[in-house]
Amino acid sequence: MSDDQRPDPDVLLEQLREEEEKAARGKLRIYFGSSAGVGKTYAMLQAARKLSAEWRDEGRAPLIGVVETHGRSETMALTEGLEILPPRQVEYRGKTLPEFDLDGALARQPALILVDELAHSTVAGSRHPKRWQDVEELLAHGIDVYTTLNVQHLESLNDVVGGITGVRVQETLPDTFFDAADEVVMVDTPADELLARLSAGKVYMPAQAERAARNFFRKGNLMALRELALRRTADRVEDDVQAWRSKQSIAQVWKTEAAILCAIGPESNGSGAEHVVRAAARLAQQLNVSWHAVYVETPALRRLPDAQRERILRVVRLAHDLGAVTAVLQAQDPAPALVNHARENNLSQLVLGRAARRPAWRRLLGGPGLHQRLADSASDVDLIEVGQPATPAPVPDTVDPGLALGRQWQRYAFAALACVGTTALALPLQPVFDEANIVMLFLLTVLGVSLRWGRGPSVLASFLSVGLFDFFFIAPHLSFAVSDVQYLLTFVVMLAVGLITGQLTAHLRYQAQIAAEREARSRALFELTRELSGALQTEQVVQSAQSSLSRELHGRALVLVLDLKDALLLPEGEADPPDLGTARWALDHGQAAGLATDTLPGSAWFYLPLQAPMRARGVLALRPRDLASVMQPERRAQLDTYASIIGQALERVHYVEVAQDALVHIESERLRNSLLSALSHDLRTPLAVVYGLADTLAALPALPEAGREMAQALQRESQRINAMVNNLLDMARLQSGAVQLRLQWQPVEEVVGSALQAMQASLAAHRVQTELPPGLPMINLDAVLIERVLCNLLENAVKYTPAGSLIRISAELREDELWLRVADNGPGLPPGREEALFEKFARAKSESSTPGVGLGLAICRAIMQAHQGGIHAEPVPGGGAAFVLTLPLGNPPPLPDIEDHE
Repeated sequence: MSDDQRPDPDVLLEQLREEEEKAARGKLRIYFGSSAGVGKTYAMLQAARKLSAEWRDEGRAPLIGVVETHGRSETMALTEGLEILPPRQVEYRGKTLPEFDLDGALARQPALILVDELAHSTVAGSRHPKRWQDVEELLAHGIDVYTTLNVQHLESLNDVVGGITGVRVQETLPDTFFDAADEVVMVDTPADELLARLSAGKVYMPAQAERAARNFFRKGNLMALRELALRRTADRVEDDVQAWRSKQSIAQVWKTEAAILCAIGPESNGSGAEHVVRAAARLAQQLNVSWHAVYVETPALRRLPDAQRERILRVVRLAHDLGAVTAVLQAQDPAPALVNHARENNLSQLVLGRAARRPAWRRLLGGPGLHQRLADSASDVDLIEVGQPATPAPVPDTVDPGLALGRQWQRYAFAALACVGTTALALPLQPVFDEANIVMLFLLTVLGVSLRWGRGPSVLASFLSVGLFDFFFIAPHLSFAVSDVQYLLTFVVMLAVGLITGQLTAHLRYQAQIAAEREARSRALFELTRELSGALQTEQVVQSAQSSLSRELHGRALVLVLDLKDALLLPEGEADPPDLGTARWALDHGQAAGLATDTLPGSAWFYLPLQAPMRARGVLALRPRDLASVMQPERRAQLDTYASIIGQALERVHYVEVAQDALVHIESERLRNSLLSALSHDLRTPLAVVYGLADTLAALPALPEAGREMAQALQRESQRINAMVNNLLDMARLQSGAVQLRLQWQPVEEVVGSALQAMQASLAAHRVQTELPPGLPMINLDAVLIERVLCNLLENAVKYTPAGSLIRISAELREDELWLRVADNGPGLPPGREEALFEKFARAKSESSTPGVGLGLAICRAIMQAHQGGIHAEPVPGGGAAFVLTLPLGNPPPLPDIEDHE
């Protein structure tokens, strides 16, 4: 076995670790279909019944966790004989709903559990918001799961299905969870048969089936969904085939898909390269298959002028824009590199440009061309030749031909000078050294030339060395004649050794160069990751990223972060700064922009969004010295990695700051509540004493009238302060969770009447109007607390409206809620502060003669939230303010019949 075929020990260890983890997890099988009614649940139950019969002697049995039969008698019949896990009853908005009992399933630890409708959203208050997360926990505990899923619930296809059917499904499933399933069973039913099942009532109940037939279940929709499901299943199967081939180290191409590999260069590196790429793109589109585009860069191609290399990289970029998976491969020979890439990715068709006719001497000396070498080494790959374009595209003349030729021949001139220098050095040593030692000097020269200038100059040096050795050191001297025939063998061996050592040395030099470049990129990535891992502030992340990328690209690098208003911040003092408009476009669209892209390609800057798991955290702006830094696919992939690492570091620092702020806020709230509670308790006793003394003074018969008025004023003020203290205590108790609701089904009319009676004295100077429609249902509430809310709202209306104003109390039913409104015709609400009024210690005006500390509305909101309801403020048309209470209706108990008995 060769070194290239020998398995990597690290890869083997990683595979063993993954297999151990997979063995400890349960197995997931998904019954996948195009829509409801195709028979997914039916097929799942049939498989479970078959396993139940096979496991009967082993003492194991499948367990039904959740199965939605939708009233189908055939499906319900299949559940007979299978144990069903009792559902968990969940209270939600006054209703009791059945839900999958995850804890019960974990306690039972069945060998297999059936959980229908994988994308289902669980009832609020459950451990997980989605059922697939329940399934993930079952799998983590080693329980096998059978489940069902429709194609419209896949996250990646949600918008596609919505555009086809006009119905946007809200319950979705991440594609990663679907792809991680151990098995996917496609349950397929043709559209006509499915419509017949719908008409026969085998999909939905009659009323529901009629609505479905008019909307979702149209034949065109069903055919499109079926195609999507079949394609998604085919993609999944293709991934499984690729994984199996990789695991079994199968090199042969399996033509399961007519996938295409487009070869860019070396023969098609002129104006025909774009023609080849476009032809491959058209072929892939016609066959509806994926395709790759590869440019193999050999040592000779690396020495091309920069302008010519940039043209080739633009063709690679064109292939990427046309939908290809692109790569730039470094190799000594393009043929093995293309074959290996085709086999690794199971690409069965290789598209390449038609080679120009080679001269006879080159065919004789250089061996077979690329096409023939590919045909000889890859008999399992189809070769497709693309002809030259009828009108070749003009190539811009950006390089001086004389300059390029001069650079090419300069290397050969140095090789010739090295051979001449070796001859001059060896001539004085001829009397001392044997001819074999002089041969060694010439071979050493060939080795040095190949190390310094590559393969071509080393070949020239090999021939020159043989000629110079013959001319100057073999008798007769200064002649190419040979006196001894044995020297011919010496010349042949010398030439062969020179050519072989030169080729091997050039190959090793090239490989070492590539390895050094890869090592440099890996080291730069490692150093940046290490620096960012220790950063605790945004400024540290920005500074580390900019310095690292500037060194790596030999250019300018700027990290544009977002401020609190989501605006990009430009560093101060920058000469020729990047354009914030282009950077904003890259951020909003999540795409690269600027240099070497399709968006403002004339820009001198390259913009890359810093995408993090939650959101984009800024933009990376680069101004490289070399255009290849942003055009080569491997360099672009490295820049994408840089951007991802920087984005994740910025997000980590952001959430560290958020956590610190939240901790400070929690501690300050806790301290504030403690102080409020302590102050409130300490003030109650002296207030009671003051009120008692004022009451005693007011009752004295000998007290003058002025003193009596002062005592009564003292009573009123002590009552007002006592109400403030009670508000402080109530707020502290509500926030600490110490208040327990005493819920009872109460008529709303009685609660409103009690509040009006309690506020009768305060409402004496105002007009009160109630508009409570007859037949309002009873509400499950704490009458004392809701009365407190109404009293606070009425008190506010009295405070902030002049005497004689109208206060209106009304109620209405909206869907599953009761809306209770308290409105006035006073000055109204401060514009833009409707929501801020419900914060603690918030008042309509910061400086006001109206008494109060701003806790009344905060207490109202806390009480309403405890009732699973809400409160909000809104302006009244024509002037005034309204506060709306919302309470869930629930299901009140039936009232007993009252019968008259004689």
